[in-house]
Amino acid sequence: MDQRIIDLYDEFVHVHFDRRLFIERAAKIVGSLSAAAALLPLLQSNYANAATIAENDARITIEKVTYKGASGEVKGYLAKPKAEGKRGSIVVVHQNRGLNPHIEDLARRFAVDGYNALAVDFLSQLGGSPKDEDEAMKLYPKLDNAKVTGDANAAVAYVRTRAESNGKVGAVGFCWGGGVISQMAVTDPSLNAGVIYYGAPPALAEVPKIKAKLLAHYGDTKLDTRLGALLPDFEKALKDAKVDYQLFVYEGANHAFNDDTQQPRYEANAAKTAWERSLALFKATLA
Repeated sequence: MDQRIIDLYDEFVHVHFDRRLFIERAAKIVGSLSAAAALLPLLQSNYANAATIAENDARITIEKVTYKGASGEVKGYLAKPKAEGKRGSIVVVHQNRGLNPHIEDLARRFAVDGYNALAVDFLSQLGGSPKDEDEAMKLYPKLDNAKVTGDANAAVAYVRTRAESNGKVGAVGFCWGGGVISQMAVTDPSLNAGVIYYGAPPALAEVPKIKAKLLAHYGDTKLDTRLGALLPDFEKALKDAKVDYQLFVYEGANHAFNDDTQQPRYEANAAKTAWERSLALFKATLA
């Protein structure tokens, strides 16, 4: 797909959330409003591709949970290995689509790999995630960000209280959720590991507060220029603060390259490498 269309879609999902505006701007590239309108479903999430691990997979169990957070009762989707025993836990933070089938599938993937994985619904403070992703995106400006961070840190505390927890907790977030991981890392010194997928860095003055081991994945800075412009200063702050970190930029990969429900932006090789690196960090820190 024309990179200009992908860039317009990135602006749509991060800035204006206006379907009409996307179609009007895309029409100037593809030549007609009807052709532009036909592109949008191709770019949006196709959750038919989300069930990499089925909910009834014999290796795992699924539980809908709630816990007390800064915003009140917070909903979550907990996937864990069926085998008995204590193990590390991972808090999974969604992008600005809310808790959706793709994020639930990621939680199941972590469960298959031997972790208790809690995918949190951070739209709980607004009544929960709607199924329509356009409606979910429009809710994000209404969130109380301080409560978001509080709910995230409360999720870490909650999974530690679970009988199947060994007390070690990591967190992983995607896009908007990557920014939440940044805030968790600077506000919760008990976090063992944080993995950022193409998320906003924290305020640079806050970077010295990070105690967790940090792993950050970003798309090609020539393609994801919005975040790419922030990376040099972010990495310098990490180095200056002597944070234990790794930061990778994946050449040729767009923003959201890990999301296999969004085929035009999904990049299989980058996604595979980033996932393997993420699992390696969790194995080293949560066992």
